[in-house]
Amino acid sequence: MDKIGNLSDINVSYRFAGQDPAGEAESADWMEQVRNLNAEYTLRTGKVKTYKLDVFGCQMNERDAETIAGMLTNMGYSQVSGDSPADIIVLVTCCVRENAEDKFYGHIGALARECEKHDSIVVAAGCMMQEPHVVERLKNSWPHVKIVFGTHNIHEFPRLLYKHLTTGERIFDIWNREGRIIEDMPIKRTYRHKAYVNIIYGCNNFCTYCIVPYVRGRERSRRKEDVLEEIRALAADGCREVTLLGQNVNSYGNDLGEKDLFARLLYDIEEIDGIDRVRFTTSHPKDLSDSLIRAMKECSKVCEQLHLPFQAGSNRILRKMNRKYTREQYLELVDKIRDAVPDIALSTDIIVGFPGETEEDFEDTLDLVRRVRFESAFTFIYSPRKGTPAEKWEQTESPEAISRRFRRLVEVQTGIATELAKRYEGKTVEVLVDGPSKTNPEMQSGRTRTGKLVNFSADGDLTGRLVDVDIIRAGAFWLEGREGKRHG
Repeated sequence: MDKIGNLSDINVSYRFAGQDPAGEAESADWMEQVRNLNAEYTLRTGKVKTYKLDVFGCQMNERDAETIAGMLTNMGYSQVSGDSPADIIVLVTCCVRENAEDKFYGHIGALARECEKHDSIVVAAGCMMQEPHVVERLKNSWPHVKIVFGTHNIHEFPRLLYKHLTTGERIFDIWNREGRIIEDMPIKRTYRHKAYVNIIYGCNNFCTYCIVPYVRGRERSRRKEDVLEEIRALAADGCREVTLLGQNVNSYGNDLGEKDLFARLLYDIEEIDGIDRVRFTTSHPKDLSDSLIRAMKECSKVCEQLHLPFQAGSNRILRKMNRKYTREQYLELVDKIRDAVPDIALSTDIIVGFPGETEEDFEDTLDLVRRVRFESAFTFIYSPRKGTPAEKWEQTESPEAISRRFRRLVEVQTGIATELAKRYEGKTVEVLVDGPSKTNPEMQSGRTRTGKLVNFSADGDLTGRLVDVDIIRAGAFWLEGREGKRHG
């Protein structure tokens, strides 16, 4: 068992997968042990132990948070809102962008007083915890952080929690690399009518700017039968939409020696009664196959939406990023997809200011944005990630120049998104309703098959229903309308 620095005094360990692993049965045993402790507490005090969750980053983290919530619920904890005190505060962290790390550090510092006042403990999990410098900072600076684990051993949380509750020790336990996939963990879903379903974990691509392969490990696909069993259970429980998740869903099955497994999975989901919509993210352009495009065309439940990150429009920068495709290949792929699914809404990720990017390189990015005309884009100013190759590369442009490029990109993309959204005005769209609008609780909110956010006036709570909505007006990031026909 490896140690780093002088952290052994608080039981900080970095372990290889397979060293004392807890599988489904072991996790269930530890959950029962914690549940018994909480039952005794409730009998003694008349109170129920509570928890709350804060999630930073992507859908993968949101899905991990659902597993953590499921385990805590199974162990007898009751969830409370973010503004209420709780016995356990769980932070699921992200290290893909610098601003996510900054938010985490700011938030964890602010929790110190709350923990002291209410005798709460902080549990830190997720991608940041796979980075030794983060663990050391937590150990030295924030004593109210009592339990830390990483992305590979979420299933061990009950064991770690029991050990802390019975010994009072601070426990930092991170696996150095991925282990086997653990199925049948308890889950507390955020919504009943829609769900995230992991199909593949990890990434093999090693883009030079990206920390994901280092903190999420290599690609590991779930068995197709296990994925389908989960989706059938979701459908039986009233779920109508599933989003298939992976760092690169297009690689699904490669590690199992299965060709075109992702396309075959989509065809199988098409046959599951009760599921009305299927989405998936994220797709790497180099792995998006003709068979997958054909499945997108032929499967009526697959939504007309695709997130296809291109990151940069310059071939020179794409090579430096190790993206393994050219701008010409990306544009050819977009043409293939639109030939098969003419109404598809494309979204993307774009990085501005990658080391070595020139004005000419940036103009190539703008040109690609104008050619493809994305419905939406997640735009980022490059931030170096510790441990990646690009971290060591010299930045040749000033922050002011990069900021100007970023503003130009946002202006161009917002203009395109606004033009595309205006096409919805006067039309009727099908919306799966998520519930009351966050901005106006008197209205309902949901999304179209193309992923557009819709706020609309309606009578009553329509959460989980499919409704036709007549669009009155549109902006770059939203549509507004009134209720039409209800489908059920």
